[in-house]
Amino acid sequence: MLGVDRFLAADDDVETPFREAIAADDQFAMAHIGLARIHQLCGRGAAARAALTDARERLKGVTDREATQVALMGEMIEGRAPQAYPRIRAYVAQNPTDVMLAQTCTSVFGLIGFSGQAGREAEQLAYTTMLAPHYGDDWWFLCQHAFAQMEAGQTGPAAANIERAIALNPTSAHSAHVRAHLYYETGESEAGLAYIQDFWASYPETAYMHCHISWHVALWALEQGHLDQMWQIFDTAVAPTRSPAPPLNVLTDSVALLFRAAAAGIAIPEARWQQVSDYAHRIFPQTGLAFADVHAALAHAMAGEAARLATVITDAKGAAGPVVRQLAQAFEALAGDEPDKAITQFSQVMAEHERIGGSRAQRDIIEISLASALLKSGKAEEARRTLAMRRPHIAQDHLVAGVTH
Repeated sequence: MLGVDRFLAADDDVETPFREAIAADDQFAMAHIGLARIHQLCGRGAAARAALTDARERLKGVTDREATQVALMGEMIEGRAPQAYPRIRAYVAQNPTDVMLAQTCTSVFGLIGFSGQAGREAEQLAYTTMLAPHYGDDWWFLCQHAFAQMEAGQTGPAAANIERAIALNPTSAHSAHVRAHLYYETGESEAGLAYIQDFWASYPETAYMHCHISWHVALWALEQGHLDQMWQIFDTAVAPTRSPAPPLNVLTDSVALLFRAAAAGIAIPEARWQQVSDYAHRIFPQTGLAFADVHAALAHAMAGEAARLATVITDAKGAAGPVVRQLAQAFEALAGDEPDKAITQFSQVMAEHERIGGSRAQRDIIEISLASALLKSGKAEEARRTLAMRRPHIAQDHLVAGVTH
């Protein structure tokens, strides 16, 4: 259970308990599949597949329930998430406390979050609500339920649940992360920075959420004008040059922070955009994961990498492929100083950009992009009104050059 608890909390040194279990009993298939899941989440595909093979080779004598868990996790690890999701959802309905499988459908990066479907925020909340009778006062569940509530606009219930989760397990990085998002959604930037900076100060750099927690600190540092702090965090804890972290976080957090800084009127050296474009091209050469594709498209557009951007536009695939294509074309127009064209492109997907995945806070780059296009088109009042209606905490608290000040 130690390995499972560390995994669910995004603690440091998640792998060791699983490796110790394997050392004690090499035939323990569940320890191998747990290790495979950790590798997969951290973007270590080859290691995940190797551990999956080890688990499959040790199924003799296991229960049907354990064999099913290995089979379902295997589908996800091997990249068949759309096929795996309904099977995992059905399994969890019958075995709701098998938490390693239940966890795959939670959070904004889970099977629901990355499903590419419209209405997935409501589906996420329906899923965690279904789990509620089976978990009760459990810190992991309360954290995930709070995140689903908050993304669906239920900030009051989310606050009560995340505070309880933190009280039950104060060291959980996932709970601290959700608390930071709640501060963001309610526009409490000073309190948010103080809270997450205090947690971040003692959170190990080798833990798998460190990059993203760092992004939250840097984003609020930017908002409050602490630019030296923002750049220091970017270079040491977020950028592609940082120590190993899940590649998806490195890409999306790097791109988002640079773009928000640019929206605040900060000049971004071309070399920085080139760095993240090169990283996206190297680590995510194929399209298919919409959230990565959108951020890659923005990086390529800002770096002037027209051929790379064209590849995203042409090859966008998956359930959210049409949204990716539209956003990529909008970024192309915005970077190419065609604001009216960008406005048209953005406007066509504003009602459904939840389909690309990620949190509302992360998808604010799209809201800010539309505001930027409106500004470039000489429509400052419409830019202010758009932000005020759609994301009022940005209009009030965030530094969007020319919109809020």
